[in-house]
Amino acid sequence: MTAPRYYAVTWDQLHRDARALAWRLIDAGPYKGVVAITRGGLIPAAIIARELEVRLVETVSVVTYGRDEKEWTEIGEPSVIKHPIAAGDGEGFLIIDDLVDTGTTAKIVRALLPKAHFATVYAKPAGKPLVDTFITEVSQDTWIMFPWDTEPQFSVPLAKRDRASEPN
Repeated sequence: MTAPRYYAVTWDQLHRDARALAWRLIDAGPYKGVVAITRGGLIPAAIIARELEVRLVETVSVVTYGRDEKEWTEIGEPSVIKHPIAAGDGEGFLIIDDLVDTGTTAKIVRALLPKAHFATVYAKPAGKPLVDTFITEVSQDTWIMFPWDTEPQFSVPLAKRDRASEPN
């Protein structure tokens, strides 16, 4: 059994990647507004809205995960708990999220805003076909550690971690 893969993203890297996404999106605009998928899309959406000089920022909130003791798990049927009222059918709007993973959230938001341009900073293979633009692809088995989910602490060197996980 292989150890799970983790990809730690720093605040600096997230800012650079969000600005790179904005750069890629400039020619697809102009946009009337941005719809951030909460919570992960809030910070990238703020950076992108600034870079594209978009003032109207709306949110949509879809709950797909819950925490069961120590682990995040899918909750079953996803639920939209906040709709993006100002965005209408999405025409002229830009949807922003931090990551498209399995595509569960993306499918729901696409159905709500079918005419919007959908962009994410990071994309996994299962969800990649659902977005129009992204910056970085990671493998499906990689867990991205965003800076708002982590705190600085000592990290065991990779070589020591690999040896420690091998069976005796």
